[in-house]
Amino acid sequence: MEITISEIIRDACPALALGIIECKTINSLTTESLWDEMNIEVSRIKADFTIEHINQGIAIRETRNAYKKLGKDPNRYRPSAEALCRRIVRGIPIYRVNTLVDIINLVSIRSGFSIGAFDMHKINGDLILDVGRRDDEFEAIGRGIMNIEGLPVYRDETGGIGTPTSDCDRTKITLETTHMVIIINAYSGKKGLVETLDHCVGLLKKYASADNILIDYL
Repeated sequence: MEITISEIIRDACPALALGIIECKTINSLTTESLWDEMNIEVSRIKADFTIEHINQGIAIRETRNAYKKLGKDPNRYRPSAEALCRRIVRGIPIYRVNTLVDIINLVSIRSGFSIGAFDMHKINGDLILDVGRRDDEFEAIGRGIMNIEGLPVYRDETGGIGTPTSDCDRTKITLETTHMVIIINAYSGKKGLVETLDHCVGLLKKYASADNILIDYL
């Protein structure tokens, strides 16, 4: 599968770097040991941040700036990493979904990067990172139909599959997922991207028996 970035995204977000992981996995319900790692990170965020300061971290700040440049209000459609961190600081528990999704959430709150995770068997053709249009139909996971006009969006041949705010229900990770692709969206540039990829791969190996791992950068 090839991933390309449209000119409009490149022009608006020249620092953008992508970290890509493709792998085979065994998904499951989240183990207590993974959730112990989540709780450690949750405690750190509660200790280090207030609501007012969450969006000042460079990764979240630059994702918000990308939204503004493309015409989207980041206070109405918050990047997923920001939304998760705000939830933590407000004292609302992080929801358990399954091992793969919970790994992505853990990596996201630790790094500040919004991360897309997709079932490879549900993707139709290659992907392009482009900008959402007014007539795009996009059913977001747990949110229903979402207006993605002005949001960065990954599209396959069928339509949109993921934005930094939410991924699409059509290509979501489930307990049946055995082959996945993860895209780490670093609108702030390459700094911290290698470390975040390493962290993610380590968790995938430890908790989801990941193998046949391919790593790439754009």
